[in-house]
Amino acid sequence: MSVELPLWRALAGYRVLTMLYAIGLCATAYDRFARPWVAVAYYAVLAVWTLATLPKVSGEAACTKRFLAVDLAVALVGILLTPVADSHQRIADGGPTLPSIWTAGAVLAFAIKGGWRWAAIASTAVAAVNLVERGHPARDTVHNVILVWVASIAIGYVVEVARASERTLARALEIEAATRERERLARDIHDGVLQVLAMVKRRGAALGGEAAELGRLAGEQEVALRTLVSGGLVPVSRVSEDLAAGAVVRAVDEPDDEGPVDLRSLLAPYARARVSLAEPGAPVLLPPAAAREVAAAVGAALDNVRRHAGEGAQAWILVEDEPDEIVVTVRDDGPGIPDGRLAQAEGEGRLGVALSIRGRLRDLGGSAEVVSVPGQGTEVELKVPKGAARARGKKAEQR
Repeated sequence: MSVELPLWRALAGYRVLTMLYAIGLCATAYDRFARPWVAVAYYAVLAVWTLATLPKVSGEAACTKRFLAVDLAVALVGILLTPVADSHQRIADGGPTLPSIWTAGAVLAFAIKGGWRWAAIASTAVAAVNLVERGHPARDTVHNVILVWVASIAIGYVVEVARASERTLARALEIEAATRERERLARDIHDGVLQVLAMVKRRGAALGGEAAELGRLAGEQEVALRTLVSGGLVPVSRVSEDLAAGAVVRAVDEPDDEGPVDLRSLLAPYARARVSLAEPGAPVLLPPAAAREVAAAVGAALDNVRRHAGEGAQAWILVEDEPDEIVVTVRDDGPGIPDGRLAQAEGEGRLGVALSIRGRLRDLGGSAEVVSVPGQGTEVELKVPKGAARARGKKAEQR
């Protein structure tokens, strides 16, 4: 149950009780009204309005802005009609307005619906009309105005805090449920699939021949699956909402091309038996188009490792999320690249590094630096400025 629901129920009860209280005041002082028929007509309208609009104060969704505006207008009109219905002497002596304390209910509806800012606007309007009705800032009028103003703003602020707390609690419960489900799946996978893949890897290596190749492939799949299970890369498929949209945690389909993408989820498939992936614990967010280009550049760098360093070469992928840029480094322990070999390859028309890696990063406003020492391996450092990637990613998606 939403924390706001009791507040709406209390408001509905308050409106009915204060309406009866205002009518009771009129009945006890009926003979002292200058024009009692004006008061009777207003109270008839007030009673019908209060009872007919009870469903409107049953929840946040039903309480619309139009209803709030009309409800406040009923209270303000009642205050302005007080000098018409009542005598000047009673007003000067501090007599109540026609709606009396029912007015506070209209202001509280603003507070519960929109928080302390809406409450401040509504209570200020009530204060101004009360001063107009009295004609001068009498002590009792100022006292009542300040009381309504402070109480409504305080309640509005409490409602905002309650909404934020409810969203936080819903999110915490969601994360807890997702974590438990992940742990259950990890146990099942570890007890079954991972152990079978590890056994195939060992037996294949022991048998040799084609079985050794099968064992190697099983070992790669074991590493990839273990990385997926332990890396926490499953996207969240639920969002928590406040009472404005139902105060629930509902399942949604995560869009493919809207919003930022976690770069880690695109790089995770590259993890193999001879490819290690090191990444931050928090999501590394990039626009979808930019994230795909960076992942493709990493794939091109790994293709070069397999092609030029051999299948037995070890490679490492390091992802760093800096304040202003994202850095992805691909390093291997191969023989390295001889001096001038990259320039020679470009001259021969082989543009793998120039286009697949440097070209992609250049289009994103970043850079790709290749550092290689013969006999000590090669390191490819990809840098993507966050601001430039965001702007170019939006342009790419628009195309």
